[in-house]
Amino acid sequence: MTESPNKSHGRKAIRPTLKPRELMTATPDLVGVWKAKILTLFPSAFPGVLGESLTGKALQEGLWQLETIDLRQFGLTKHRNVDDTPAGGGAGMVLRPDVLGNAIEHAMEGVTSNHPLIYLTPRGKPMDQAMMQNLARADGVTLLCGRFEGVDERVLEHYNIQEVSLGDFVMTGGELAAQAMIDATVRLIPGVLGNQASAEEESFSSGLLEHPQYTRPAEWKERKIPDVLMSGHHGNVAKWRHQMSEEITQERRPDLWEEYCRKKDEKR
Repeated sequence: MTESPNKSHGRKAIRPTLKPRELMTATPDLVGVWKAKILTLFPSAFPGVLGESLTGKALQEGLWQLETIDLRQFGLTKHRNVDDTPAGGGAGMVLRPDVLGNAIEHAMEGVTSNHPLIYLTPRGKPMDQAMMQNLARADGVTLLCGRFEGVDERVLEHYNIQEVSLGDFVMTGGELAAQAMIDATVRLIPGVLGNQASAEEESFSSGLLEHPQYTRPAEWKERKIPDVLMSGHHGNVAKWRHQMSEEITQERRPDLWEEYCRKKDEKR
């Protein structure tokens, strides 16, 4: 009996390149596998939490790939400078367009048209579940992690970069936002969660927040699991969960509730 091949067997892609060796990733490409490329000043921040739990296991199994590209490698002079003072004056520093341009062109070399380029910034479109579902259907994504006062606007215009926000607050850089986006996307890739029903039943998948969850013991600190969940009647359980999702969404996220009701009325 022959030994079954490794999951990555036959999927390695080897391409000639004129790029300096230090710009190359140590991990070979796996053909047809969703890949996240990260343009960052802190490549050591990755994989971070992405290397743990289900996303980490899926990374090891070749269900998705991660490549970090150090912006310092494209820096100017012997000091690898990547930023300069804002035009017109002001506090802080701005990432230079010439540095970013070279880094972006290196990162996007050879990618398909179904591989978006995204800049993580507070002024971008807020992340949501629909966005992650679209990204999971792409061939991968390249994420630009900003630092300091941000990036030169000409870079965003020239490369038609999508701007995406983790939320209405300011962070010191885009690395954490990038990890959040990748985590929320990778878990939607077939085979990562193991049970696809988990992704279908969770918050936002139906336009509603998720219903409450319970597990053993049946009673804890004088609080019992709702009787309907112990009844064994799957129809009643489903009705209860849907009702609770509606109540929680209406109470906590009136914006989602309004959109849910609108779509519900349109279907009618």
